[in-house]
Amino acid sequence: MAAQRAQPSNRSIPNPCIRHCCLDQDDICLGCYRSLDEILRWSQSTNEQKQNILDMCAQRKSERKGRWS
Repeated sequence: MAAQRAQPSNRSIPNPCIRHCCLDQDDICLGCYRSLDEILRWSQSTNEQKQNILDMCAQRKSERKGRWS
């Protein structure tokens, strides 16, 4: 994630959607690991907010992988 943080502030962080959309029982996308709320507000989010969302996605992905290993 450190490489993503080094992006210039004038460059928008790209949408992490991989078009594998399916929400689990907690409304977390199984493709990108964003919550439904995070998906809906992505386009209005600042780069700092987007980076925070991506950090949460990485944490959710890691937790989910840990449950299935």
